[in-house]
Amino acid sequence: MSAEVIYGKQLAETIRQEMKEEVAQLSGQGIHPKLVVIIVGEDPASQSYVKGKQRASEKIGMNSDLLELSADTSEEKLLEIIKELNEDRSVHGILVQLPLPEQIDDQKVIEAIDPSKDVDGFHPSNVGRLMTGQETFYPCTPYGILVMLQRADISLEGKHVVIVGRSNLVGKPVGQLLLNENATVTHCHSRTKNLREHTKQADILIVAAGKAGLITGEDISDGTVVIDVGVNRVDGKLTGDVDFESASEKASHITPVPKGVGPMTITMLLHNTIKAAKWIHQK
Repeated sequence: MSAEVIYGKQLAETIRQEMKEEVAQLSGQGIHPKLVVIIVGEDPASQSYVKGKQRASEKIGMNSDLLELSADTSEEKLLEIIKELNEDRSVHGILVQLPLPEQIDDQKVIEAIDPSKDVDGFHPSNVGRLMTGQETFYPCTPYGILVMLQRADISLEGKHVVIVGRSNLVGKPVGQLLLNENATVTHCHSRTKNLREHTKQADILIVAAGKAGLITGEDISDGTVVIDVGVNRVDGKLTGDVDFESASEKASHITPVPKGVGPMTITMLLHNTIKAAKWIHQK
């Protein structure tokens, strides 16, 4: 069998076109969704990522500001800027690009953002709402994975989802999201014994471990849906955590790297910002 490839890039373009129409409708009602992205320092990967967010915002007609701060910015100064943005009613979404320089406490910064503007979905208040199945902002990569599965008509109810990776960014929240959709979820990680025994039981396998080639075709069963969240650079090329060639011979569906999950992350950030704008104007 040969897997159907789920291209997040194509799906992201479709969803962004839908958003463009929604932003135009909201503008007609006097609501202008606005995202502010803050980057501290000059990490090239972060710079590239935030510029991608800006371009994507502009393409759907959404307002977007980028605040570039020097690497020696103090924690106090950053918290002051966030406080001002929290109080600015024209700003609907605030995103601080992580990681931050060592003089700044990441968690303190995340907790300083008004939960109603936390479009990354990392504030403890929003994490708690996710855990308890309440309406909230879902973290963007996990949310992108959920939407990819839904748009590919892959049923989650009663399915066994195995997740390899337990980060706060992807592994933990995607497990909770899919549990909320009535999937049965198993979390695996670097300390899991006999990993293959678990991965071969998966109806849906989500790999977010940050280790190139961790999963091969031998680690999955026929008909498994494979979602590869890994982004690794090997010999100058981007590659995932899954060996695409061997896995695609057994999987029913598989995401590539690049052009897979990545484009959906920014798309769901835009979705969350539009949602925030609607919420704020309902108050």
